[in-house]
Amino acid sequence: MAAGVPPDALGRRVSCGTDYGTVRYVGSVSGTAGIWLGMEWDDPQRGKHDGSYDGTQYFKCRHPKGGSFIRPNKAHFGVDFLAAVKDRYGLSDKQDAQQGTGDAVVFGTKTVEFVGMDSVAEQQRQLNKLVDISVRECAVSHAGQEEEISRTCANMRHINLSKNLISSWETVIAIASQVQNLETLNVSENKMRFPSTSTFTTSAFSKLKILALNQTEITWTEVLLCAQGWPVLEELYLSSNNITVLERPDTVLQTLKLLDLSDNQLLDGNQLHLIAQLPRLEQLILRNTGISFIRFPDVGFGCKSKMFPSLKRLAINDNKISQWSSINELDKLPSLRALQCNNNPLMDTEKNPETLKQLIIAKISQLEVLNNCEILPAERRGAELDYRKIFGKDWLEAGGHWNPEKNKPSEEFLAAHPRYPTLCLKYGAPEEGELKGQQPLTLKNQLLTLTIKCPEKPEQKPVEKKLPESMTIQKVKGLLYRLLKIPGSELKLSYQSSKLEGKEVELDNDLKPLQFYSIESGDCVLVRW
Repeated sequence: MAAGVPPDALGRRVSCGTDYGTVRYVGSVSGTAGIWLGMEWDDPQRGKHDGSYDGTQYFKCRHPKGGSFIRPNKAHFGVDFLAAVKDRYGLSDKQDAQQGTGDAVVFGTKTVEFVGMDSVAEQQRQLNKLVDISVRECAVSHAGQEEEISRTCANMRHINLSKNLISSWETVIAIASQVQNLETLNVSENKMRFPSTSTFTTSAFSKLKILALNQTEITWTEVLLCAQGWPVLEELYLSSNNITVLERPDTVLQTLKLLDLSDNQLLDGNQLHLIAQLPRLEQLILRNTGISFIRFPDVGFGCKSKMFPSLKRLAINDNKISQWSSINELDKLPSLRALQCNNNPLMDTEKNPETLKQLIIAKISQLEVLNNCEILPAERRGAELDYRKIFGKDWLEAGGHWNPEKNKPSEEFLAAHPRYPTLCLKYGAPEEGELKGQQPLTLKNQLLTLTIKCPEKPEQKPVEKKLPESMTIQKVKGLLYRLLKIPGSELKLSYQSSKLEGKEVELDNDLKPLQFYSIESGDCVLVRW
């Protein structure tokens, strides 16, 4: 290996000025002298090519222009943890006269202070008294000499190692294993390798309660493997990691109270079922995860789901939820108290934001905080009374009646308004006199744009129809008999969605509305007879 190039350079994280990247090649380049490093840059703007030069492919990049070559003397391979701590807190020779600053790192809603030089000027030579240490952006790449950290910084509890040059999870273990009482660890913004098998065992994180792994390129499978070493973890931050599919954490993460999956494009809302049995999970952050629906199919409306038994706070803002059926489903969560749901298409269905807020309050019975605003008892009462009145006419037309013996609202109505019977019990059933002059809300019957196809009758051209999401399968069949001029035979309906990758879902219950099957605009209804 050339001078200045570590023997394990391949795959290492390095910095070059303000740019970060991964070494993908070490060696000569045709037509030039000396050794080069082939770099895949975090910011593709820094690169020039895809790892090929003059017709030869030296390495591969994810981005077609994310790579370039640099000389080894331009690359900084980093320093050991203790060297960075001494440098940051003014204990190295070159830093004696320099004043550092403190950092505050926000984990979700919690701020953990990482103390800088200003707070510990009098302790410059007493590192073992430091409890909170931040070496963010200090080019840490390795642990250093064995046991050196435990001898020098015996009392550390909170460590910020974000945006450094850590190349593998083993390096994190090597540092953490020397910190006996480690409770909080932030290793975000380190693109590193994680173990792919569960052969390793470590007690390095035996007391760790808070862990941030944002922007580390970790997969959910790797999370579950590493989690075997996090026996008491309470908060886990995993935003911006390209996590798309989840798996059941059957024996790990059982102590978790907070999980942040923000900015990961999940395959669909059904992925949530795979983490729904975490027994102590109180807060779930799903901001900008691309989900378009939420459902808890283990119970019907009016019952409490066994999924997410302890979940109190849920954030689903900045997603693609467009149907009210997803809000109805949230009433099944037994412990839900706070919801954030701003910036979803659903929010555009009602021009008046106050009306929108009232509808959500009325639909979720135990909600106490909506979009960070407390719901006062008087506000809940007003929302529920208005809801009962606004949809009272529909209730009557659907078979509702103030006389309990005659009160038989349709399945279709109950699917769209599952809390309505409860509101009638709470405030009394509405009578026709009080409902006169009521204007129905525009959002109550949302239209779905569906393509109707007959796969076994190629001569029938596909037809596009707009149907209300509350329309029952029985009524859809009646419409199709007329539309397709089908003789009196039994219709079989199913639908396909781009999210289901070619799978067909049978629409097999004539009494259920379209929204029961989570059909969305753009889906295709298949007709057979």
